[in-house]
Amino acid sequence: MQIGPYKLRNQLVLAPMAGVTDRPFRQLCKKLGAGLAVSEMVSCNSALWGSRQTLRRMDHEGELEPRSIQIAGADPDMMAQAAQFNVERGAQIIDINMGCPAKKVCNVMAGSALLQNESLVKKILATVVAAVEVPVTLKIRTGWDPENRNAVSIARIAEQAGVQALAIHGRTRACAYKGAAEYETIRCVKQETRLPVIANGDIASPELAREVLDYTGADAVMIGRAAQGRPWIFREIEHYLSTGQLLPGPGVEEIRTIMIEHLNNLYTFYGDYTGVRVARKHIAWYSKGHPNGAAFRHSVNRVESITEQLRMTHAFFDRLSDARELAA
Repeated sequence: MQIGPYKLRNQLVLAPMAGVTDRPFRQLCKKLGAGLAVSEMVSCNSALWGSRQTLRRMDHEGELEPRSIQIAGADPDMMAQAAQFNVERGAQIIDINMGCPAKKVCNVMAGSALLQNESLVKKILATVVAAVEVPVTLKIRTGWDPENRNAVSIARIAEQAGVQALAIHGRTRACAYKGAAEYETIRCVKQETRLPVIANGDIASPELAREVLDYTGADAVMIGRAAQGRPWIFREIEHYLSTGQLLPGPGVEEIRTIMIEHLNNLYTFYGDYTGVRVARKHIAWYSKGHPNGAAFRHSVNRVESITEQLRMTHAFFDRLSDARELAA
C-alpha cells in the first residue's frame, strides 16, 4: 500500500488509540510487523502543545518511518496550524480524526461528530491539505448513526480535497464499540472512490483479516484493541496473508521477553512514576488468559516501584514456565 511517497511494507496498520499508541507501543508493533502505526490523537488547541502529555504524543525520536500523527479538532485554521506544527516536529503523515466516538470529543463537535456537518468536513480537509506538504489521511466511522451512514459521501469529499488514504471503522458513532462491526459500508466506499481504503473494526485474527480484505476490497486492515497485550498479531496476520498458513502463537518465554522489553521502554519514556502506572494496563493485557492472571493483576497493580513491578512480573512468568514444564 502506498501513502504519498511512502510504500508500506504490508497491509497492516496499528490504529490510533488514546492512552495506548505511544511511541514505545508504536515501535513495538512496527518491530512485530505493522506497516504503519498511527499516534494517539493530538488536540489542535495550541494552548495544550506545551504540556508534558502532548509533547510525549508528538515524540517520534528513533521511530521507524513513516511517522504518522493524528490531530483532532473542529476549527479548520487551528487544524491546519496543528498539522504544520507536527510536521515541524517530524510527522511525515498527518492523520485527521473524524472517527472518535468519545463524548468529550464529540461534545466539542470534533471526532465523529464532524460527520454530521459535511460542509465543515470539506473545509477542514481542504485547509489541512493545503497547509502541509506531507500526505494527509483521514479516519472516520460509517456515519453518525445507523440511519445516517454517509461514509461514501465523506469519502468523495476527502478524495476531492486531496486526502491520500481513508481508514473506516465499521460502526457509526452512535454504535460506539457495541455490537459487531459491519463491513458493507466499507465495501461501498471502496467501490465508489479511488482512495486507498483501510478497513477497521473487530479484526482480531489472521483469518478475519483475510475475509475483510477479500469482502471489502480494502487496501489494508487496521488493528486496534486486538493488539493490546498481543502486538505479535501483526506478524501472525502478515504470515497468513503471505502463505495462507497460521503461525504458532508465542511461547511463555517469548511473551516474557516481548513484555519486559516493552515495560523497560515505557519506564525510559515516561520516567519511574508515570512509567509504572502506564505499564499496569499493558501488564493486564499481556497476562489476560493465563492461569492465575487475575490474582497476579490484583497484586501487581498495587506496587509503586519499577523494581517490584518487574520482580512480580518475572515471578509470574516463572510460574507459567514451571507449569508448562510439569504439564509436558
